[in-house]
Amino acid sequence: MDKKTSIILLTYNHLELTKDCIESIRKYTKKGTYEIIVVDNASTDGTKDYLQKQKDLKVIYNEENRGFPTGCNQGIQISSKKNDLLLLNNDTIVTTNWLLNLKTCLYSDSSIGAVGAVSNHNENNSGVSFTYNDFNEMQKKAKENNISNPEKWEEKAFLIGFCLLIKREVIEKIGLLDENYTPGYIEDNDLSLRIIKSGYRLMLCHDAFIHHYLGSSFRKDLNKFYPILYKNRDYFYKKWHFDTFVFDEVKHLSYPLMEEYKTILDLNASIGVNLLELKYRYKNSQIEGVEENAFKREMAGLFANVYSHLNEAKSYDCILIGTILETIKDPNSFLEELKKHLNEGGVVIGEIENASSIFKIQALLNGKSRGSKNSFTKQELIDLFTLTGYKDFYFYSWYSTEENNLNSIVEQYPETKFTYYTFRIKK
Repeated sequence: MDKKTSIILLTYNHLELTKDCIESIRKYTKKGTYEIIVVDNASTDGTKDYLQKQKDLKVIYNEENRGFPTGCNQGIQISSKKNDLLLLNNDTIVTTNWLLNLKTCLYSDSSIGAVGAVSNHNENNSGVSFTYNDFNEMQKKAKENNISNPEKWEEKAFLIGFCLLIKREVIEKIGLLDENYTPGYIEDNDLSLRIIKSGYRLMLCHDAFIHHYLGSSFRKDLNKFYPILYKNRDYFYKKWHFDTFVFDEVKHLSYPLMEEYKTILDLNASIGVNLLELKYRYKNSQIEGVEENAFKREMAGLFANVYSHLNEAKSYDCILIGTILETIKDPNSFLEELKKHLNEGGVVIGEIENASSIFKIQALLNGKSRGSKNSFTKQELIDLFTLTGYKDFYFYSWYSTEENNLNSIVEQYPETKFTYYTFRIKK
């Protein structure tokens, strides 16, 4: 906990953002606990002149834009060797106790290898509930939020690199960022998995908020961004044998019907993102999963007990099936098998697109089909479960408020306004 921190910033133009970021670090971080390292990727807007006047910075001036992973590695390599490492985007503004709270979590357990902050954006479900109209209000609310609390530390399968604090020993063990992701994007997903596979845990600190402008560089030029994105997704898949969409596989549509059941099984556990969300929400529940893909199961198995097939699992009070009914070949046989793994009075919670949604009707009228997905209306779903002996149907309906030219149909058939259903059904 006494270790100092090397804060590594990359700059490529956006001088005013950089100034605001550095000034916020100076104002809201205890003196003597950090050093700031800036790697400038050939800025042309006066950033270099500004940096040259700052006497408390270590600066590398690249003659060309070497990208995010390479720039971070340059900063790591000139950092003080005993310091922990913090990768921080220059389009951020830090707040009271931000670094202190991150460090408190990082050193609360030897198994924790890296920690991240929450922000005003909800990528990776790391956003906060409060909003603000200006930075004075933001700093006030951040101060109220940033009270160290272990109950607000959430284990994650991935931390976003806009603010990522890593123990020095972790980098010494796993190595630097993978520069094959240059100029950037997905390198933080990759780094997160490498940290986990090396035996450490990742924690998101809901008690450490910083403001993030989000996307101040190549993300804004979509003609450049998408080719980079596709290239890096392809490289990630070849390296890990699953795609990057696994990081988004949280069954959020199911949560309105969830309770703190004693035992919960997550079907299609993937790499464990949803398992960790369940463990954070329901700390007294026993969480297990099923994942047939061996590469995904290896990752998910680091967070919970994960079976390769449903028939290996035990019995549970709640089974989360997500959208599996849309893709399963034989829904009837699947539901019969599912019953064997439900305790008496146990529930199945799942999600389904409404086949009679106004938007689906509109797509059909425009000549578009649903492809290979199984299609269910609400009544068809009830019939399917009733046929296999389930009861007590409860539906939570989701719909869009967008106006369309089919309002007369909605008035005549109210169910068509719902786009999704979350359902909870008892054995």
